[in-house]
Amino acid sequence: MRLADEQRPAIGPRSATASEGRIGRTARAVEADQIIGRDAVNLYVRTYTTILRTPGDVPVRAFEAAHQGVGSSLHPGAASEDPDPGAFIYAAQRLPSCIAAVERVVMAQLPEQISSAIDGDITQWTRVSAPGRRRQWYWDDGATLAVSIASTSDLDDVIPTVVAYQIEWNKLHALIEKQEDVAALLAREAPPEEDDLTRLGERLLLPAEDWARLRQIWGGQLWSVLQAMAAGPKDVKVRMLGGTHVGYARLVDRWWQPIGSFLAERGLLERPVYFVSSNPHSIVNLLSGYVRRRAETLWRFLEATRDGAAAAEIEALRRARNYSNPENVLYYAARLWHAGHSDASMKDRRSAEEAERGITTIAPTSGFDVTAQVIDLCRVQPEDLDPRLEELAAVIGKTDAVILNVDYPLGMAAYYIGRQVVERIVDLRGFYVLGKAATLNGAVGDVMFADEVFDEHTGNVYSFPNCFGYDEVAPWLERGSALDRQKAVTVRGTFLQNRDYLELFYREAYTIVEMEAGPYLSAVYEATYPERHPFDDAVHFRDLPFDVGFIHYASDTPYTRARTLGSRRLSFEGIDSTYASTVAITRRILGLEAERLGLRR
Repeated sequence: MRLADEQRPAIGPRSATASEGRIGRTARAVEADQIIGRDAVNLYVRTYTTILRTPGDVPVRAFEAAHQGVGSSLHPGAASEDPDPGAFIYAAQRLPSCIAAVERVVMAQLPEQISSAIDGDITQWTRVSAPGRRRQWYWDDGATLAVSIASTSDLDDVIPTVVAYQIEWNKLHALIEKQEDVAALLAREAPPEEDDLTRLGERLLLPAEDWARLRQIWGGQLWSVLQAMAAGPKDVKVRMLGGTHVGYARLVDRWWQPIGSFLAERGLLERPVYFVSSNPHSIVNLLSGYVRRRAETLWRFLEATRDGAAAAEIEALRRARNYSNPENVLYYAARLWHAGHSDASMKDRRSAEEAERGITTIAPTSGFDVTAQVIDLCRVQPEDLDPRLEELAAVIGKTDAVILNVDYPLGMAAYYIGRQVVERIVDLRGFYVLGKAATLNGAVGDVMFADEVFDEHTGNVYSFPNCFGYDEVAPWLERGSALDRQKAVTVRGTFLQNRDYLELFYREAYTIVEMEAGPYLSAVYEATYPERHPFDDAVHFRDLPFDVGFIHYASDTPYTRARTLGSRRLSFEGIDSTYASTVAITRRILGLEAERLGLRR
């Protein structure tokens, strides 16, 4: 146990005592309090993890009772006969659209494991994706879907999502079956007029806003999906292959191989490196100047585009130009502009301009669907910097530091990636995490800073000196609030929590609900101390081997209603908090380099 002093007690079911203090009491309550539903969550996890040991296909219906027993805050209507559209929307956003035709899901750590359970070559299957979750999916263009499981968190995400989808699908099928006129309508070959479609949503007990969202999600597949729903209930079978700690370690080794090779070939592996877990666009936009060099083109694009799928977002951007940071508006506009121009030469041109400035994107080649970016700061051009970085431009060209940025992973994948980074990087100077989270006391768009994290995976409470806080982000934040000195809880999965459980944490002032901080801090522990991370313990980081900072921006407010998470996208309202946070991280890196180079005191 690593403590700030010898008086701080350990926590958890093995070591908590009557004099354990506030943190220990919280952990004991989490383990023992029956009303919070933790037993139901544990039962659910044990149910699918033990059943999936079976060397064959398992029906998803075997998990439905345990799923309903959780009382998930994301699926409060699971046990009701009425549809829960928010849960259905959430699940539909996190599964490929072909799930409507799928009867079997094969889950595995490694591609060769999938090949052992299917007919044919997995590389010949169609790569498919889900809009709300990055994961490697393969479809045989028929009834079988295969998915790469990068960590136990993927299992904790995929199974509840498929179960929720099937439960809600079958509710809607039952409603259709009970109404002969609805069944007759869906028997038509072509979709009906708009008025009939509107009434169909009402007959399926779907609120207008949710029905509109489902129609948007299904798009041109709307009628075929509804006809499949009318034709019969879902009875999906699942199968798990592998699932060992060694398998996950082997998977992350494969993910690292092209990154490590690139760093070694360019002579970057032993330079000062700053690790950032964020997204694949914001740091690059701040440093490359690609978007700002096309400012006039993008402003004209916003003014000229009045219809199409992105019309509502573009209208919001036109209004935001009057009150938002213009660079933030342009960065978001560039995404929409590129989405409307599928010409591969444009992407090649962007990659070439970034490469000239020392920015290289490395696409994932293994089951870890996590893009990496290597930024050689000495090749970045000072005139390209975002205006919020200009005062630190003197660092560019003088520093030999490198930024290794990765697209944030899900849950326990963060541990494997973090562990790989701290093991492979010789001179790691900073370890920074920017991620989405639910807030129990704030609003969507707020930025939050935790210096204490309760990790459900290990049972540990990690406390640490967070290098980021109000002062670093607030100057760049235009609409949201900067909430300092918060506490976070790392949950196992989005479906694996309920309102009573959240309220227990809220009573103990845990206000941030997220999925990566605990696993990342477990990796930081193993870079700090001579043993593997503990379990059910209190860990206070006193002397860290590198700079550490965590920033979360609020994408959800689960107390308002569970369906809000599924029924809307973060969209432009998240740009302000994302870029304010990214500016803070980039300024931190450039500021530390300025001090190292003696450019400022």
